Amino acid sequence: MRKFSWLFLLTLFLYFNVIEVNNKAVAEESSNRELITSFWAASPEESLDFLEQLKEKAPDVETLYEWLKRGPEYSRDVPVGQQESARISGDGTRFPYVFLVPEGYDPSHKYPVEFMLHGGVSRPEWDPGGGWWRRGYESLKQEDRIVVVPASWNEAFWWHENQAENLPLILNILKRNYNIDEDRVTLSGISDGGTGAYFFAFKQPTPWAVFLPYIGHPGVLRNPQSGGGYKLYFENLMSKPLYIVNGENDRLYPASSVAPFIDILVDAGVDHIWKVIPEGGHNTNWLPEEIPLIEQFKQDNARDALPEDVKWVADRTDKFNRNLWVRIDELSQTPGLIEVQRIGNQFDVIARGVSAFTLLLNPGEVDFSQPISVTVNGEEIHSEVVVQNANTLLHWANEDKDRSMLFTAELNLQTSK
Repeated sequence: MRKFSWLFLLTLFLYFNVIEVNNKAVAEESSNRELITSFWAASPEESLDFLEQLKEKAPDVETLYEWLKRGPEYSRDVPVGQQESARISGDGTRFPYVFLVPEGYDPSHKYPVEFMLHGGVSRPEWDPGGGWWRRGYESLKQEDRIVVVPASWNEAFWWHENQAENLPLILNILKRNYNIDEDRVTLSGISDGGTGAYFFAFKQPTPWAVFLPYIGHPGVLRNPQSGGGYKLYFENLMSKPLYIVNGENDRLYPASSVAPFIDILVDAGVDHIWKVIPEGGHNTNWLPEEIPLIEQFKQDNARDALPEDVKWVADRTDKFNRNLWVRIDELSQTPGLIEVQRIGNQFDVIARGVSAFTLLLNPGEVDFSQPISVTVNGEEIHSEVVVQNANTLLHWANEDKDRSMLFTAELNLQTSK
């Protein structure tokens, strides 16, 4: 009887001990999930409060990477339907935007996002609470995606540097609260908005899957008075596909004026579709018939956030110098060109006018247990094992807010003189 009692007590002890261990594990997992959710939901400045906590909680970089890749627990308690908001920049400029969230928003489902850039950017700044966004945009309300209609005006054209900063930051604000499919974020534009879509295709394509410029003209961007006087490098359009529409009789940008640009796209092998609307004017009367083809184009062209080949041309290094996992850091001449091909742990680089650059490394694409080799213009400049770094991982996660594009190491390299 006494033996039975001791066995019984031992069994009972072990049973409750297992329960206690399991409860602690569940509580620890819940705590980790809450911390990850807080990190993703925070602004870049607020996220700094969680960086040290995450490094302390994660046993290693590999675990932290998996946590971040899995992402946060999105809340159901978020605004849906038509919402009007504004982002305030560092200098106090107010950038209004409307976003349309499906009424049946389900936080367990990833939603594509479409940015729609309006025309008529020479008007004064939009007043809050007005109907500025509604002209022709009612049809944008859809249950299968989140739609964003930002504002542009005479001091913030789509191709101004303040908008170049603004649009990606608006996207990141939405990523903090909604379960967005980072690889299906598209940028469409009408008239001046179409010209704006060209600008982002040429200058900073990283967050976008495709560009859809309607009745716009890339030549505007070259104009020093109205377009910023940008130099356009067609190599940069190799990054993402374009769906371009122009009207034959458009009073501002007739298709014939865009044709030389299209010829260059064809010669360069840029992935694009160009539709000329017979007798079409400066309007979107053609859009209802074209929508099925446009939607199929979007469906067929999800973003590849970590492609094996990346090409980029830059004429400055303070901005417009990054394409996905490649960044140009120093120029020895202007412009500078870099082409990178990644095959496993081997990176083959062609650099012209680039004296320093950065490669961002993802653990799903390279084997960190083996040396990583980098050859520039036929000369090997790096061949050694690279150590993954939690600070690097958290920095880029905080910068991009992108579960599809996480980097656990970066190589800062210089080309031979």
